[in-house]
Order: sequence, then structure tokens, then C-alpha cells
Amino acid sequence: MYIPLVYLFICITLIILLLLFPGVAHEGTDLGVNLFMEALFPYLLPYLILTQWFIRLTPNRRHTSSRLQLYLKTYGISALGGFPTGAATIAFLKKSKQISAKEANGLLSICHSPSPLFVIGFVGYDLLNDTMFSWRFLILYHVVSLIILFFFYRSSKKEHFDFTMVTSEKIPKPQNPFISSIKDSVPTVLVVGSTLVFFTTIYTVVMHTISTFIPTIHNSLILLTAASLEMTNGLQIASQLFTSESTILYLLLAAFLTSQSLSIHMQVAVLAKTERISLRPYVALRFLLTLLIPALYYVLFLL
Repeated sequence: MYIPLVYLFICITLIILLLLFPGVAHEGTDLGVNLFMEALFPYLLPYLILTQWFIRLTPNRRHTSSRLQLYLKTYGISALGGFPTGAATIAFLKKSKQISAKEANGLLSICHSPSPLFVIGFVGYDLLNDTMFSWRFLILYHVVSLIILFFFYRSSKKEHFDFTMVTSEKIPKPQNPFISSIKDSVPTVLVVGSTLVFFTTIYTVVMHTISTFIPTIHNSLILLTAASLEMTNGLQIASQLFTSESTILYLLLAAFLTSQSLSIHMQVAVLAKTERISLRPYVALRFLLTLLIPALYYVLFLL
């Protein structure tokens, strides 16, 4: 009962802010569009098409012994492509009856990681001028995620899923897998672009409002607001605020890369809801990993 009221309050507040600062909103929109067209669209679209094409050209054998192979293939695609490639792939697998609803719920939470190009390129080279953190984070993140994936496979195996029922409805084979991959990839790119532009605009307006009414606002609140709305901004601000405090900086970067932001979670939510995939395991695992990954990074590399 109270959650819809909270959403309504947030929506009305944001509408008022957009009306009060239309010029700032326009700047935020321009920033989001430029970021999407110059940095995201040229990479995301071809990669999504290739991964969708790959899934169609390598259909999985529909029996129990091939489940681990399918899980690892899905995880590999999501690990290389970054979010929301995993969500798009899992939505397709459920739509094509290659996995059950319970499998989709679990895989959505596990097959979700930042792109290695983003972690190494943007975080390592651009922000830190050193890729050591990036490699350590990626290795740690994927080792933990693969362990969770293995346990999920074991628990799924014990459930004795009836895979013949999962695929009982025959899905007509597309005449051209490549054309079908393009058609399925374009809506995903539009979802990513829309959420990116929206949250970049909201971030710009919110930060302008905060700085206008509270000029002496603490930097930690600015950092928290930026990171919760758009992860890239949070990473950049953290690198500026804690340049001389490497331990705090590394822990913040690890936490932001693991928890991500509302922009990314909305992309996943939209893709998941198209196939009625539950977000509860996804949210629960995000909380768990946000606590676990920075703690392990501190113990393994900073102590």
C-alpha cells in the first residue's frame, strides 16, 4: 500500500524539478544521448546481435546432462558482454523454452557482471591509470559468481526438473537466425538507451537542485546520489574524492561495480518482466555480493 505512494511522491517531485529547471534537464538529456551514441551504442548493438546469433546457432540439447554446459555458456556471454547482455540472453532462453522459469530466476541473478572492457578500460586506464585493481576485481567477482553458479546447478539438479515439459510447446524455427537476432536485439538497445538518458537527466537535475538549495552539502552525499542513480558518475566522483586514499577508493569502486545503479537495474527489470522472470533472487544476490566482494577484496589484496 505504501510503496505505490512512495513511487507517486518520487514521480511528482521529479516532474516538479524538471519544470523548475528545464535548461538543466535539457543539458542532462544531451549528455545522456551523447554518452549512449558515442560510448555505448557502437559496442552494445553489434555485441548483442552476435550473442543472440550465437545462441541460435548453438542450440542446447534438452536433457539434464547438458544443463551445466548451457549455464556456463550463458554465464560466459554475460561475463564478456556485461550488463544487460545476461538478462537479454536469459529472457531469450526462457522465451524459446530452453530453460524453466525457476532456472531463469536463478540465472538472472548470477549471470550479471560489468563488461571487462569497461572495468579495465574506463576504471583501470581512465580513472586509476593502473589496471591491477581491474584484474583483481574481475578475477574475484567471477570466481565467486562461478561458485554460486555451480551450487545453483547442483540444487537445480536435485529438483529433478522435467525438461521435456519445459520444451513441450514447439517453437517454430526462425527462417533466418541472423535477421531474427537483429530484431530481438534492437528493443534491448532501446531499453538501455532510454534508461541511460532518463537517469542521466534525473542525475543532472537532482545534483543541480541539491547544490542550489544546499551549497555546503557534504561530498559523501553527492557521491552516494551519483552512484545510486548512474554507476559511471559514481565511479568518476569517487576517483576524484579519494585520489590519495587508495584503500577507501578501491573498496568504493568494488562496491559500486558490484551493486551497480538504478539505471542498470531498470534495464534488467524491463528485460526480465517481458518474460515474467522474478527479480527477487536478483535483488537478494546483489545485496549479498555488495557486502561480500568488497570484504573479500580487502582481505585478499589490501590487508
